[in-house]
Amino acid sequence: MPRPTLVYAIEYVAALIGENLELLNEIASNSDNIDHGEMIHVHDGVGEGITTFTARGIESLQEFLADIRTWEGGVRQFLMDSQCDPEMIERIMADEPKL
Repeated sequence: MPRPTLVYAIEYVAALIGENLELLNEIASNSDNIDHGEMIHVHDGVGEGITTFTARGIESLQEFLADIRTWEGGVRQFLMDSQCDPEMIERIMADEPKL
């Protein structure tokens, strides 16, 4: 199987799929949430580098998001389980689609 030669910065992915950047950063903070090898950390010589995703990584991210939205408590529960700051949780939840 060929190796990916194109990756997408997390900021671009957030805009591309219409998701909250803070939520994507929280998901990406645990590499177990995304298929192995589909999320790549790039050291850019400035700061701590950037998180990128392959095309399959974006699909994996979307699948994970769809899955957590089916959980009891959904995204809020995921963020609480991840021990996120309550203010961050409220910012993310303000961006969540209203059903």
